[in-house]
Amino acid sequence: MKPSQNTRSRAQKFPLVDYCYQAPLLNPSGAPCVKKSNSLRDISRDYFDAESNREFVTEAAVAGTLVVMAIVPIMAGLSAVVQLLRSLPLLPF
Repeated sequence: MKPSQNTRSRAQKFPLVDYCYQAPLLNPSGAPCVKKSNSLRDISRDYFDAESNREFVTEAAVAGTLVVMAIVPIMAGLSAVVQLLRSLPLLPF
């Protein structure tokens, strides 16, 4: 963005700036324009059409492993709470 020069006698402290300036493209992209999808279903369909099945299965296996790893400590905590409640004379289990 090039500022314009002030040559008036009572010049402002800061130069005037052209806010509508658009830089020229030096290397125009050869990529096609991105088409806009209307729904999340269209976006996901386009994504999974481009993905290979093997990558999807690998990512699903990793996600499943993470879910199982998160569930194990939660279940252990719930088991400890149940054992604590059983040891207290408050509730007959």
